[in-house]
Amino acid sequence: MAEKLRLYGFNNLTKSLSFNIYDVCYAKTPQEQQEYIAYIDEQYNSERLTGILTTLTDMIGAKILHIAKQDYDPQGASVTILIAEGSMVPAGDTLLAHLDKSHVTVHTYPEFHPETSLATFRVDIDVSTCGEITPLSTLDYLIGSFDSDIITMDYRVRGFTRDLHGRKLFLDHKMVSIQDYISEEILHRYDAVDMNVYSANLFHTRMMLRDIDLQNYLFKTDVRDLPPAVRMEITHNLSREMIEIFSGQNIYG
Repeated sequence: MAEKLRLYGFNNLTKSLSFNIYDVCYAKTPQEQQEYIAYIDEQYNSERLTGILTTLTDMIGAKILHIAKQDYDPQGASVTILIAEGSMVPAGDTLLAHLDKSHVTVHTYPEFHPETSLATFRVDIDVSTCGEITPLSTLDYLIGSFDSDIITMDYRVRGFTRDLHGRKLFLDHKMVSIQDYISEEILHRYDAVDMNVYSANLFHTRMMLRDIDLQNYLFKTDVRDLPPAVRMEITHNLSREMIEIFSGQNIYG
């Protein structure tokens, strides 16, 4: 925010950002599919995810209170970080009731379907903050930290605070669209749609990559080794998969 609001008491608005990304890959054989899952688990293990969330926490100006991380068998990982505003962190060994109840979590869901020869990697990130901290400034960083083919984002502000005159404030910063917090360079690469409920301070944006460079979706296969008809078929299947995920429904049966 450009300037701080003069409030009575403290700012207890809760701001929640739910950020989901999908990375689609073509892996034809069962071995390729298993190797893709293993590759994702190696690239996005709990250690690397912790690094991403730690940077995110620094970017929003919060302090880390506790980190919990876990890798799962056969696949997937989770990280949860308890955070607080700098003014909420106690000095020394003093215990504190964390009034802001802020946290950052990430969960990964790699999966594949043998019949479609498609593998999908889904990442769910949730950032919940209280007070002046807002996670919207981290969107460019989050999008760039993953191979994002489809992105869905929800931002919600709950509760209220008061100004010095006792007037209730249900939103403490100007908000029209999540897209306003994403760089033009990134937006140019995606088709984006908003579905906002302004009366509820609820904002939703979906994004889907505009151009499919087939080589980026082939796992351990060179696009030049594929006949033109096969390239077209794979591109068609990838496009259908991405459209259905973007739309949130089974359009093609």
